Amino acid sequence: MSQVLVEISVSLDGYVTGPNAGPGNGLGDNGEALHRWVFEGTDEDRATLDRSFERTGAVIQGRRLFDVIDAPDGWNEEMGYGATRESERKPPIVVVTHEPPATTRLGDRFTFVTDLTAAIDQAREAAGDQDVMVMGGGEICHAVLAAGLADVLLLHVAPVVLGDGTRLFPAGPGPRVDLELTSAVSTPNAQHLTYAVRKDS
Repeated sequence: MSQVLVEISVSLDGYVTGPNAGPGNGLGDNGEALHRWVFEGTDEDRATLDRSFERTGAVIQGRRLFDVIDAPDGWNEEMGYGATRESERKPPIVVVTHEPPATTRLGDRFTFVTDLTAAIDQAREAAGDQDVMVMGGGEICHAVLAAGLADVLLLHVAPVVLGDGTRLFPAGPGPRVDLELTSAVSTPNAQHLTYAVRKDS
């Protein structure tokens, strides 16, 4: 059965970007360490990435992340979700936004939806029997968790304390989410932690 997975790289102190993140500076100032496991990883890191691609039938992302990847120096045919897997279908992407953009550089692979639950439903339909991957940014990942819409949380914890940036979890109060650790893979570049989201709490 299709599941909704929240997957994101995060620092030890809970940031998913460094400060000043935005178009042209997607990971923020000095945030590259968060994705070192993707670009300079071991065989175990690459296997972790491959597993994510293989199970993904559709992707959900927030508008801030979309604006980063739709910028002139953002995604292209060689860079983007599924871009290196030329033999496979690149999954459709649902962007959650208050207001869809008038134009986009990246074309019709993206659908813009203004309601979070509707975005999940639309992504599930597009994914078929594969999973829906919520890939970021931090705000949309937390929103899906907080709304009780996630089945699995995958954290790639990078060995860095950023000190500032975009938080995965807001500093203020939020709803409790109970998790069960189901897998842990340790490499020099990240701790790859998979949690089932408990629905009975």
